[in-house]
Amino acid sequence: MSTAVQPAQGFVPTPSQLRVAYSVCTGIARTSAKNFFYGFLVLPRRKREAICAVYAYMRRCDDITDDPSLPLQERRFKLGQWVEELHRVYAGGPTDDPILLALADAQRRYSIPLELLDQLAHGTAMDLQEAIETGRVPKFDATAINVHYQRFDDLYLYCYRVASVVGLACIRIFGYKDARAEALAERCGIAFQLTNIIRDVKEDAEMGRVYIPAEDLEKFGLTALDLRTGADPERLRQLLELETERARKFYCAAEDLLPLVDEDSQPALWTLVTVYRTLLDKITRMNYDVFTAKVRLSRFEKMRILAKGLRRRLF
Repeated sequence: MSTAVQPAQGFVPTPSQLRVAYSVCTGIARTSAKNFFYGFLVLPRRKREAICAVYAYMRRCDDITDDPSLPLQERRFKLGQWVEELHRVYAGGPTDDPILLALADAQRRYSIPLELLDQLAHGTAMDLQEAIETGRVPKFDATAINVHYQRFDDLYLYCYRVASVVGLACIRIFGYKDARAEALAERCGIAFQLTNIIRDVKEDAEMGRVYIPAEDLEKFGLTALDLRTGADPERLRQLLELETERARKFYCAAEDLLPLVDEDSQPALWTLVTVYRTLLDKITRMNYDVFTAKVRLSRFEKMRILAKGLRRRLF
């Protein structure tokens, strides 16, 4: 297992400050992490709090880069400030931001490499960076749909930064001794993000964003506009079937990763993977129709998976 350089000693929050900070992060995860939070629930308390701190940091990065009320350059500047503040706190500087208080404590407790959190911020900024460099106008335009990636290898880097690095941070908290866990966690992150892309393909296109590679669109004779309108359902079905089969291959890594993490974290990993795999299965059963309505798991479906995860923890 790789370890991080420990931060310098300096400001030390009180136990009551940390309790409040972790409570804030847990509230953010409960409200925003519609799928992930079910996996968090079966972790021991300390690990659950640390995972929620990582999620809250990721959520703040997303909120900054997606804020339509700010000009692109200002979003970029604000994200840079947020990351600089994290580095300052990690080096022992004081802060009254509950997310940074909790995250710095989680980093010290579980040796989460700071570079992983930097990469996560860079990943959320990839669309923002492209928008600045190309001069795209950040508002709805019926003719403006941008295909972000030409090949799957290009998409892989985006998925790695926004999802795999989260998985790599999570397994530090889960605990592992075999270095093979890192490559497997990376692949699981790719599977999760591909599932999100498949589910949100229409919603993203309506925002002018297309994450499916151009080479895949061309393979089926589709355009970016087709993803917005849902035109030619049969070709769209074939396209999403291709992306789904690709995601399933990455999910195979979960079977090998599960026994490599600490036993008290295995139910959480199983729950997370099962929630996302079940979502992908549901899309498949609906014949890849993600255009009529957004496909999601019901609360009952997620609670049923959570119950199975809890049984794995107990037995």
